[in-house]
This record gives sequence, C-alpha cells and structure tokens, in this order.
Amino acid sequence: MSESGLRIRPMYLRDVGDSLLLSNAEGWNQTENDWKRLAKNPQNICRVAEQDNRIVGTATAINYANDVAWIGMVLVDKALRGKGISKMLLTDLINKLGSCRSVKLDATPAGQPVYEKYGFKDEYIIYRMTNLSPEGSGSREDTDGPQPVRLTDVSDIASLDHSVFGAERFYLLNSLLNEFPAKAWMVKQDGRITGYALGRQGVRYHQIGPVFADEFVVARSLIAKALSDLQGQPVVVDIPADKEELIGWLNAKGFVSQRHFVRMYMRVNPFPGRPENQYLICGPEFG
Repeated sequence: MSESGLRIRPMYLRDVGDSLLLSNAEGWNQTENDWKRLAKNPQNICRVAEQDNRIVGTATAINYANDVAWIGMVLVDKALRGKGISKMLLTDLINKLGSCRSVKLDATPAGQPVYEKYGFKDEYIIYRMTNLSPEGSGSREDTDGPQPVRLTDVSDIASLDHSVFGAERFYLLNSLLNEFPAKAWMVKQDGRITGYALGRQGVRYHQIGPVFADEFVVARSLIAKALSDLQGQPVVVDIPADKEELIGWLNAKGFVSQRHFVRMYMRVNPFPGRPENQYLICGPEFG
C-alpha cells in the first residue's frame, strides 16, 4: 500500500466490469467476455491497481503451459498517468512470472521503450489493419475450400496452433470456438488440417485471427471465407510484417494500416514457433 492509498492486488471476476470501463475509455476492442477469458483461468496472473476502492489500472499475463507468459492489457486511468502505476503493475506482474521460461508481448510504439527497460528484446513487427465496410470475399476458388471447424476438431487445431505459435493454447482456442463457432474455419488436405482461422466479435470490430496455414493460398482462402460473412461490417486484423503478399491482397480489399506492434520477448526465446506459417495473430492481448 502506498501513501496515496493505491495498492496492487490480484484481479477477480468482480473486477471485469471496471476493467472493461478502462479499455472502453481507450477505444480498445475487448469485450466483457475477453476480460473474463483472462480473469477466469486460474493459471493466468492478472493484476489490478486499486485506489479508493476503484480500479485505476490493469495488467494481465496469460500462462501458456509454463512455457510462455503473455503480457497484455496494461492500462492506467488517463487521470492518473505519470504516477508510476504502470511500472508498479508490470514490476509486480513480472516478479510473479518466474516459473515461465519465457515472457512475451506485443508492444505499441509508446510501450516499446518502457519494455526495453525491463530487458525485453525485439522479435518482429505486426501491422494492425482495418476495413470499416469490406465488400466481397474473394474468388469462388478461395471461398469454396474452407469448411467449418467442429468441436471434435479442437485437438487437431490445438496441435497445429502449438507448433506454429510455439506454446500450448488449448484453453484459449476452446473458449473462442465455443463462443464463436460460426467464425471458425479450416482447410483439410489428404485428411490433415493445413490451415485454420478463428475469429471473435469485439466492441468496435470483428477480429479475424489467429490464422495459421502451410502456405499463402490456404491463408487467403480462410480469410476470404471469414470476410464473406462480414460484408459491410468493421473488421480488424493483426498481420506480421513479413506477409507482404497477404498485406497487398488486404490492401486491394480496402484494408488500411492503422499502427504497428513490436513482438518482444524477455529472458530467452526458446519457443518461437513457426512465424513463417503465422498469417494473422489472435490479437496483442493473446499473442
């Protein structure tokens, strides 16, 4: 407890409403259920800054099987910035992540120098692209290939995700599939899943991602299929900068780049996954 009456403590489900107010004030895309996804899993480490019985800051870390801890949702009430609250949250959070072999995050340009002070190193760039009213989905060849993901496919999807992302994320994937089954698509070739796409509806945008695939044409067909259900609705995607062909295709569809994130890691990076097969990420709060 500081002299100002501010304290850092664990986040509980009862804090979700106040946390949502903070993200809404920033114009972020997270919903109440996104916050619950973070707070409900007992393996995660989620912290809040509380002052006068009011939540004034948050920071979360998803524990992916003790291999990778993923930091996100670092937020501080605008009226209280510049008082070291985010530093208190991050220091407390990182001190509690000793059991995880690696710590990673997607930093905004403003956050990058802050994380560098904690020893985080750059991995690669991710562009955020949006389209407020997409039209059309693509060629028939694209949209005819993908098929709906069934709940019985979760294990195979999770296995592919583990290989490409670099850490096991079954809880997250199963949660998204159960909440948004109509946004989940996959491509199978010779009985093997060669690509998949998930999605979710946010406060401001529909987000497509993650999208992992063996090759560009598979990724394009999955994204085209997802867009076919979202014509005229705002869509956001987060795409690694090396996917130049896909970025060009999205530009032709009317997507524009809004800003970028820097994927960073602390300590070591023993679980880089297969970035070459990662076409869209799930979002900076999930990796």
